[in-house]
Amino acid sequence: MKNCFKNLNFTGLLLLAIVFNFSCNKDESPEIIETGETETFEVAQLQASDESELISEEIINIGEDVYATDEIQATSRGSYISDYLPDCVTITTVVTSTSKEKTIDFGEGCELPNGNLLSGKIILSYLKDMEAATNMLSLSLENFTFNGVSVEGNATVQRMRSNDNGNPQSDAVASFTGEWPDGSSASFTGNRTREWIEGFGSGFWGDNVFLISGKGTYTGKLDNVFVKETISPLRRELSCRFIVSGILEISKNDTTVSLDFGDGSCDSKGILTYPNGESEEIFLRRFKK
Repeated sequence: MKNCFKNLNFTGLLLLAIVFNFSCNKDESPEIIETGETETFEVAQLQASDESELISEEIINIGEDVYATDEIQATSRGSYISDYLPDCVTITTVVTSTSKEKTIDFGEGCELPNGNLLSGKIILSYLKDMEAATNMLSLSLENFTFNGVSVEGNATVQRMRSNDNGNPQSDAVASFTGEWPDGSSASFTGNRTREWIEGFGSGFWGDNVFLISGKGTYTGKLDNVFVKETISPLRRELSCRFIVSGILEISKNDTTVSLDFGDGSCDSKGILTYPNGESEEIFLRRFKK
């Protein structure tokens, strides 16, 4: 089921997400998961939380892609250019004696290779010394939307040029709030570590692969709160819109379920396992194309 996107024949989200093989009709009764405990899980709530994580991950991914382009050009003395951001994106750079600030402008609407439609600006800043073993990146947003969701917030990313495996790695702290076209809102805060295990420096976005781990909190409408923690690293292939493997542990109040993203197939499905041991296949995220 490796359903790849148009420029490969992508999350090629991708969150992203990244469209999907299901639709969510708000007029339908929500699917309720009875856990056998006092708490219940609504699949629509889980989909919305997954969607929020996609937005956060995609924003940080864009910032890191722009930074990596600068880093590779500076340290390899080459003319490397990443092809992840399309021509409709404008990047403006302001350089001081110690830092760089890049404004990544998506204009009134710009579609990424993975099909996500973005508008507005991401402001990225970091220290000028590209030879340093680590660098600190700061990201903020200006009039930013993601597939019609208005997003505010910021992130800081500690970027390591080479970890113990010899791969680039980043540790991010993010806090974003989104407002959907129907007026509903949600927030996502969390810490995540991402190791770039394949495709670094190739210049082709479609072969980039990351392993992601961390812990985050999602707060949706009606103050539904989910705490998510990675049990097995999540594999993100930019040639697919979805996380293709890995396991999350998801807690709501005193009830905990696990979500398995699968065996590597590119699809929007996951296996949810409840406290009583029963499992069910669900579709993730509500974005569709």
